[in-house]
Amino acid sequence: MDLVEAMRTQGTCRYFQDREVPDDVLFRAFDSARFGPQGGNRQPVRFIVVRDKQKRQALKDWYIGPWRAYLAGIGSGEVRAGALDKTVQAADYFAEHLEEVPALVVVCAEVDGLHPTDAGLGRISVVGGGSIYPIVQNFLLAARAEGLGTALTTLLCISEPQVKELLNVPDGFITAATIAVGWPLNPFPTKLTRMEVSDMVRVDGFDGRSLSRD
Repeated sequence: MDLVEAMRTQGTCRYFQDREVPDDVLFRAFDSARFGPQGGNRQPVRFIVVRDKQKRQALKDWYIGPWRAYLAGIGSGEVRAGALDKTVQAADYFAEHLEEVPALVVVCAEVDGLHPTDAGLGRISVVGGGSIYPIVQNFLLAARAEGLGTALTTLLCISEPQVKELLNVPDGFITAATIAVGWPLNPFPTKLTRMEVSDMVRVDGFDGRSLSRD
């Protein structure tokens, strides 16, 4: 599959077929994902593929509370979702049926392998994620090339202690995301709703001119 096509059609999948994802398909996706850039080539990321039904149910049970609180915030206007109503409805269905997804991939990262250079700026630290999420995005794209649908969520990070105990994640590692993986029930999107380049890219400053094709 063409890389640009994969990027332009790799939308979030929230409806999955009741069909297992073979190990060899996942292996190929992870085999490509591992080449994602990371600081100092420290390779801090580890993936856990959760297939066990009881463990998937436990993950769903921890997920549903924060999701319902988030959903209530959208309804009250306290949370700015920035999504269409049908997208929110799909996300709600996804949350209520999370345990039915064939594979849930929990992303872990070794703390000593991260290098958060923004830790002293008096704001939320995000730089450490630069050694995690490029590999995660590689996996999402590689899964798309295999015909798999994916949904990336970080809500389960709220329940990190429980998740680590459930999956025997050792001390010194954090959880950074969970990815739902399966064969999509519906066709992949042909057009995603995203901000235009002219609205998100400026030249020589935040208040500079918009980048254009000309």
